[in-house]
Amino acid sequence: MARVDEWIDEGTAKCREALVDLDAPSALPGWKRRHVAAHLSLNAEALGNLVHWARTGEERPMYPSAEARNADIESAALRPEHELRSWYDESAARLADAMSALTPDQWQASVRTAQGATIPATRIPWMRSREVLIHAVDLSTGLTFADLPTDFLEALCKDIRTQRPDVPDVNGPLPDLAAYLAGRPYTNITSNGHPAAPLPPWL
Repeated sequence: MARVDEWIDEGTAKCREALVDLDAPSALPGWKRRHVAAHLSLNAEALGNLVHWARTGEERPMYPSAEARNADIESAALRPEHELRSWYDESAARLADAMSALTPDQWQASVRTAQGATIPATRIPWMRSREVLIHAVDLSTGLTFADLPTDFLEALCKDIRTQRPDVPDVNGPLPDLAAYLAGRPYTNITSNGHPAAPLPPWL
């Protein structure tokens, strides 16, 4: 868990540094940086719902629905830049505090992801680390997958392959492989000696 906590801290800091000129486009189609900022804050609150569920036993889904999640992102993205940055800081801090307060038994509680998968609460920090590190790249301020921790990239590739078993065998440098599997821009990825076909976005 300690290493995942370090990934969260690193990703949280990288995203915060990238929350500049929020009207600039992000690397995600149709989203400006302000959309990514809103999404990251809403994600912290959504994961906070799962922490509450683990702590109290009271079922609290991440989002009311996928439609509500998307509508909330679009609405929240309209906030002034200073509000988006403050919300990002506060929501990240609240989530960190809530996670640090869970007992060993509470970490073993079962909760449910937005995709409907039942998981132990111990997966919540990993879910947050993926969000902040991948979206730090998506904020498109020059950071690439090559700038992310090597052990995180290895864990990410393993996680995505588990969830996308239909992905063909591919070869390439680890940062490009992680980008490819996550459906982000990549180079130097081949499959059976040929350029690999792009994958749809993941996360």
